Amino acid sequence: MEDKYIASIDLGSSKFGLCVARVAGDDIQIVYYKETPSEGIRASLITNPMKASARLKEAIQEAEKELMIHILQVVVGMPRSEVAQVTASARIERTNPDEYISAEEVESLKSIALETYPLPNPEKQIMYGAVAQSFSIDDEIQLVENEVVGTLSSALEGNFKVFIGNRSATTALDKIFNSLNIAVAKKYFLPEVVARTVLTDEEKAGGVALVDVGAGVTSVTVYHGGIMRYYASIPFGGKSVTNDIRTECSISEDLAEKIKKRFGACMPGKLASLSEKVLQIRLTEPYKEVPVRYISEIIDCRCQEIVDAVLYYIQESGLQNALRSGVVVTGGGAELTNFITLFKEKSGYDVRKGYPRFMFSASVGSGVYSTAATSAIGMVLSAKEDGLPDCVSVPEKPEAAPEEEMMEVEVTDETPAPTGSLFTQEEMGPAEEPQKKDKAPRTKKVKVSKPKKEGPGIFSIFWNTVEKTALKVYDKANEE
Repeated sequence: MEDKYIASIDLGSSKFGLCVARVAGDDIQIVYYKETPSEGIRASLITNPMKASARLKEAIQEAEKELMIHILQVVVGMPRSEVAQVTASARIERTNPDEYISAEEVESLKSIALETYPLPNPEKQIMYGAVAQSFSIDDEIQLVENEVVGTLSSALEGNFKVFIGNRSATTALDKIFNSLNIAVAKKYFLPEVVARTVLTDEEKAGGVALVDVGAGVTSVTVYHGGIMRYYASIPFGGKSVTNDIRTECSISEDLAEKIKKRFGACMPGKLASLSEKVLQIRLTEPYKEVPVRYISEIIDCRCQEIVDAVLYYIQESGLQNALRSGVVVTGGGAELTNFITLFKEKSGYDVRKGYPRFMFSASVGSGVYSTAATSAIGMVLSAKEDGLPDCVSVPEKPEAAPEEEMMEVEVTDETPAPTGSLFTQEEMGPAEEPQKKDKAPRTKKVKVSKPKKEGPGIFSIFWNTVEKTALKVYDKANEE
């Protein structure tokens, strides 16, 4: 089976994550992953397609140059904010009840539910996707998908969660990639692909809340019985923490982000000796001094707000008492010091950090295994399962030019350097009498192309003749 490549792009509010993977059968190898500061995106929504396109073009060209490929198409994620969820249902009467219900019939039922659901505002809304919740047949109800396939029934009915987003968001997405002459192979609803990356089947079955703390959006996805049951988004995240530091300390956003990553932490009471450190910010005279404890207090206020909002939506899902596997926190915000501890103390749940599971190999840096890479990695894994075609083209290697080397040939003044003649001076007849015969032989460098290794060829024979001729003339000069 020939190798193919899959390219995914995570369009975040603070960074673009570009991932390229080589797929050979069931083997997935990440050969490129890099994050680039984003522009033109706020709360995961594209607000300025032109700025976003310019920054994304730089990131793609850098990847193409390093890998020596040309990216033809990519898989991307749809915005996580301003997504509504509704319930839809569909029913089909089966023509042959004596045949087993197939997976194709289940997918057909899902398509019917999507096609027949009336969007409140079709001009401004679009369906991001649907998740099957339960199925009913003649004798049973509340069956999940893997239970209903293979049963017998005269009718099949399904209930679905349908996720609806802004049409303008996907239009802007298409606009960006059209301007780059890159096709969008598929758009993914990110909560599903991130769950594929960080959650185990046991966690999904037992009940778990997946909290993705991005820069502009924090999303909450609740799984129970192996099925996605609930989704909600909060319009703030890690970038709000950065903005709080920037405002309170009167510094630039870039400097505030660096301070957050280097010294940022929740729960100032648990900082120990770190809380005694003071940062000197050399922007003005005298230097501005900011205690690390004060920065931690700023961060803690915003993180408390994020956790409270997440717990509110978990309760709204109605599954707050069914989360046997607790909470998994992923995204760049999960790396903030003490954030997991804060979540544990406020919620009472078991909380762990969600890293990409080892379902692939990587020949790049450790960043591909960070919580910030889960969206880009998840899309690669999903695209591989969906059997998407090759996303890149590899240009053919040009034929190598013949190598050149300098060869030294000793000649006398009366003996010219080899010029390509196939005849010796003796064979060409008497030459004019040289003016001086007592000159010592000298060395002259001649640049020639090295002969190909696969055989002597005409050129090789020609050069051997020239070389022998030059040596023969030199020997004759010595005799004289």
